[in-house]
Amino acid sequence: MRYSRLGMLIVAAILALLPCTASAIEPDASPAAAAAVSTSDDSPGDLLGRPPRTLRHGTALQAGLSSRGAAEVASATATGLDVQPNGRPLYAGAVVLAGRRGVVPVHEPMGYALRYVDSAPTELPRDRWVPMARDTIFDLASISKLFTSIAVMQRVQMGQVDLEAPVARYLPPFAANGKETITIRQMLTHTSGMPGGMNLTSYSDYDSRISALYAIKPLDPPGTVYRYSDINMATLGKLVEEVSGESLNAVVRKGITKPLGMTDTGYNPPPSTWDRVAATEYQPSSGRGTIRGTVHDEDAYYLGGVAGHAGVFSTASDLAVLAQTILNGGSYGHARILSRESTALMLTNFNRAFPNDSHGLGFDLAQPWYMGEMSTPYTAGHYGYTGTSLVIDPTTESFVILLTNRVHPSRDWGSINPVRQSVANAMARAMLIQPIRGETSRYSWLRGGENHDVDHTAGAARARETTVRTYARA
Repeated sequence: MRYSRLGMLIVAAILALLPCTASAIEPDASPAAAAAVSTSDDSPGDLLGRPPRTLRHGTALQAGLSSRGAAEVASATATGLDVQPNGRPLYAGAVVLAGRRGVVPVHEPMGYALRYVDSAPTELPRDRWVPMARDTIFDLASISKLFTSIAVMQRVQMGQVDLEAPVARYLPPFAANGKETITIRQMLTHTSGMPGGMNLTSYSDYDSRISALYAIKPLDPPGTVYRYSDINMATLGKLVEEVSGESLNAVVRKGITKPLGMTDTGYNPPPSTWDRVAATEYQPSSGRGTIRGTVHDEDAYYLGGVAGHAGVFSTASDLAVLAQTILNGGSYGHARILSRESTALMLTNFNRAFPNDSHGLGFDLAQPWYMGEMSTPYTAGHYGYTGTSLVIDPTTESFVILLTNRVHPSRDWGSINPVRQSVANAMARAMLIQPIRGETSRYSWLRGGENHDVDHTAGAARARETTVRTYARA
């Protein structure tokens, strides 16, 4: 397949325009750890030779946000704590973090990491409620798919796999039931034709569950339909293990979390950290009661907590480092985990045949239902069933992270999508930007209009106007 070179160049150009700062929200990885990460581009800076940003806490103005607008990001998150018409909140607690230009002015915990005993709901005695904290650890659910996708792209860089090769070349058992031609790219973009879900809980052991995964039949020919599927990423997790000769857990630790200094991120958090973990669902069907410290997703749980589609736990601070790494074009501090070309490729839309389902390699693109007014044709992100979401906008060098325990104590209390969208809207409106002409909403991009935002702060107006106008015509 011919990748859209124009699209890749546009993403790369925007990443290259991002200037630099020096401080960090998390410690930089050591040069020794960075050296262990194999990439096709070990240059220390962006395409123009300038060092990328690291993160620091700072004021709204230092981030190019209005103070009132930054406060609205937290206020929008707090609406999920309000009692709904059904007599329940949308979630017991949350942590929201927003950053721009390497500065983090919003990092607010609210509500409770643990509040309920069961889904009746029976509340714990008040003195046993556990407040959310900045360092609360969350089950990321499907945001885990981004870690798998990065691990796949690292294998592509190393020449170990080919994006256009059939998955079955590396996992021969996957060819069963007519899947011989499904490619790695189609799995990453959810155009494989596979069903959306799976059920591995009824099998007796790990090997039989993996055999059942490989035996699932496609519903449509590959490349003919977009259908979001856990099967795609669970399979790619196994492909990474097969090609690397290591567990997915080890690959993610060595290739992503350790070099980036993401010390609170990984699969199966140790029991010593469980007092910091946000509780999820009351799930007696799996014999666990209220889940805290083990993965919520049933299939991932029965795969030992390590799977390509779910299983990663993290904090808002660690996810902020990952977001900034993507904005930096694959590097953070002393570490480079992806080449700039690979990073741009992950943010390139491969699903032009499915206009409402734009997708890069692992990343959602331009999904206003949760990205809100931050959504542009190149805004990237992902969301998770447990109540998590990550939105990254290269055009404004910004990101917002919303981590909630919305399935605590029940998955049936309601959708938090309106809150996800409101939080992203608040972040978009907080930015000190102006339209070139016409409507003020950045959302007009998605309606095909000619009204596009341009950054007028910190002397960046001319470069940003050129970039944004180029974007709009792509």
